[in-house]
Amino acid sequence: MTAIFVAVLVLIVVVGVALYNRLIRSRNRVDTAWSDIDVQLQRRHDLIPRLVTAVDQYAKYERATLEAVTELRAEAMQMADVRAKGRAEEKLSAGIERIIALAENYPDLKANENFLSLQNELVETENYLQFARRYYNGSVRDYNTMTETVPSNFIAGWFNFSMRDFFQKKSDDAANVPLVKLGSVE
Repeated sequence: MTAIFVAVLVLIVVVGVALYNRLIRSRNRVDTAWSDIDVQLQRRHDLIPRLVTAVDQYAKYERATLEAVTELRAEAMQMADVRAKGRAEEKLSAGIERIIALAENYPDLKANENFLSLQNELVETENYLQFARRYYNGSVRDYNTMTETVPSNFIAGWFNFSMRDFFQKKSDDAANVPLVKLGSVE
């Protein structure tokens, strides 16, 4: 009887250690994925002053837009929380899109090699960022699933493995879009 008890106890310990190690690996994967996002965000942040300078040379009357984007960049760089950083980065993306759209009004700017090069670098960075975001969110999904499902949720609870936030591209403001009711045609 004691041999069975010892065998069951050893099995429980082995399973517990295995689950703990899986949780650690999953958490490390999330942290590494976040680092990848952070690298791409920093790359984008580094491009913005160059973009603002290039546009400022041609679009002198757009100073308010350029200053707003510079402020959004500073705000985004200060955020540490994943959700807050996601919201700040979304606003920054919209600001960058406004700057790129300005080029349509300034043909000389649109033809400027420096501006075109910066625009291509931004597109490339956005593509890398999108890939990094998908990988991060997938890693978070897997990690959160492990912290919520039996039996790993017991280990997660005992060792304080907390849920992680997703890095969202779109804010929750989409849920606040007013409904448009269309009248029926009789």
